[in-house]
Amino acid sequence: MELKANSTIGFIGLGVMGKSMARNLVKAGYEVVAYTRTKEKALDILDDNVVWIESPEAMTKKADIIITMVGYPSDVEQIYLGEKGIVHTARPGSFLIDMTTSTPTLAKKINNESKKKGIYAVDAPVSGGDIGAREGKLSIMVGGDQEVFEALNPIFQVLGSNIVYQGSAGAGQHTKMCNQIAIASNMLGVCEAVVYAEKAGLDPTTVLKSISSGAAGSWSLSNLAPRIIEGDFSPGFYIKHFIKDMTIALSEAEQMGMMTPGLSLAKSLYEKLAEQGEENSGTQALYKNWK
Repeated sequence: MELKANSTIGFIGLGVMGKSMARNLVKAGYEVVAYTRTKEKALDILDDNVVWIESPEAMTKKADIIITMVGYPSDVEQIYLGEKGIVHTARPGSFLIDMTTSTPTLAKKINNESKKKGIYAVDAPVSGGDIGAREGKLSIMVGGDQEVFEALNPIFQVLGSNIVYQGSAGAGQHTKMCNQIAIASNMLGVCEAVVYAEKAGLDPTTVLKSISSGAAGSWSLSNLAPRIIEGDFSPGFYIKHFIKDMTIALSEAEQMGMMTPGLSLAKSLYEKLAEQGEENSGTQALYKNWK
């Protein structure tokens, strides 16, 4: 199994991360066609040799590989399994890559339905935020048949620098839940550390020079704590989407009979921020709970 030479890639979802991912595919020499519900939000990327397609259904007539990077599991289900979903309209032999953070159950369903049509589907959620997407250094967690993963690996190599095959369908989404659980409690610690430094009369930027490369080091501490200090709460990843992810993780953990006190606390604090109108801020806006 291998990709066609000069494969055309369809990209659905041109948000904070999707735009950068589509641009990187164009830079790598792929022909990219794109669709998003609000065309106006995608006008800038159409100047970068990305061709607009009027619907997901129309995209299946043009693209050999379709990548989705949308907001919620309900969006994923509609795009893939709706009445005119791409599982129903894609040509046999097409490859479908869902990079949205969604549910393991839905990933398995899409995989099963795709196989019935002779289509190859994988779940491949990512981590790394806007920075990772822009630099092509995302962590990509892949679930599905291993031979499909191997065929798609050249695409993943354009988008990420840490690509790991995790197992059968749904395994990528389960891995992403592990990622989000770790981030949830870590963001609490990052915000508390910055606030503590401020209240102790220290320069938080100088504090970061000591702690970000030590045992406390993390991606969030290195990349998001500086944004907090600068008062930059723009989204590399939306609070509303993080709440969605934490809700999925809590549901999956409950089904497994697992306690998640750190995750539960983080979710409650983020929901408080969302109620205050911060749902479209970046996850580093958790800091505002202390202000």
